[in-house]
Amino acid sequence: MIVVFLAVWFLYGVFTDPRFQWNVVGQYFLAENTLKGLGLTLVLTVLAMAIGITGGIVLAVMRLSPAPVVSSASWVYIWFFRGTPVLVQLLFWFYLAALTGPHPTVGIPFTHINLFSLDANAFITAFTAAVLGLGLNEAAYMAEIVRAGILSVDEGQTEAAQSIGMSRLQTMRLIVLPQAMRVIVPPTGNETISMLKTSSLASVIALNELLHSVQNVYSRTYQTMPLLIVASIWYLVMTSILTSGQFYVERYFGRGATRNQAETPIQKLRRNLARIRPHNDKGRP
Repeated sequence: MIVVFLAVWFLYGVFTDPRFQWNVVGQYFLAENTLKGLGLTLVLTVLAMAIGITGGIVLAVMRLSPAPVVSSASWVYIWFFRGTPVLVQLLFWFYLAALTGPHPTVGIPFTHINLFSLDANAFITAFTAAVLGLGLNEAAYMAEIVRAGILSVDEGQTEAAQSIGMSRLQTMRLIVLPQAMRVIVPPTGNETISMLKTSSLASVIALNELLHSVQNVYSRTYQTMPLLIVASIWYLVMTSILTSGQFYVERYFGRGATRNQAETPIQKLRRNLARIRPHNDKGRP
């Protein structure tokens, strides 16, 4: 009861305090610039996670390869991208032209033959830099998640597949990875939610995602707090949707597990109503 009272008291203070400027929050919550930034944030999250998941699977398989060169190359990649801040990686990709020159050329090694040249400033835009920086960094983390999932599958499954003539790639694709998904999916959902919020770092390279969109507004109007509240509410809405999606995806891949699956919100509501009804029936004449 005390917790409920404190929560109501806190919410009442927040929503009645004029310093929060809720009228400004309502004004910009569905503004065109805000929605465009929201859309770019979602696109950036999807592309970065697509690169991260695909690269993570490849790196995990390489890491578990019996070939020392292949496994070492994967380890070096993971070591480097996990060991350097993602913000530094974003800035590195954005200013890549300073390292390669404005017109880098691609040619045949050990000769003077140039095949073609690129316009680095046009090729590495803020959006491209953000996708590469976030996606390649995420691949290093996803590699460890996928590797843990693969190692969770009993070795007998692999031995049985090889005994019937399946190749290593077929065994991985058809036998191991489907069973490993039960372990891979939960942390992958967490990584997706984290990526949604990490995408706000792209504001430092002037990519007009959600945070940068509201920054552009409050830099003109000086209404900093209400615009940050707008961005925060949208992040909360999107993470809540992703969390709900993660719950149902986990239930799908958790079918056949020995433990009971978690109840859905509707099932919980029905169970609670079933407990209340007998109590109310007792008081009836």
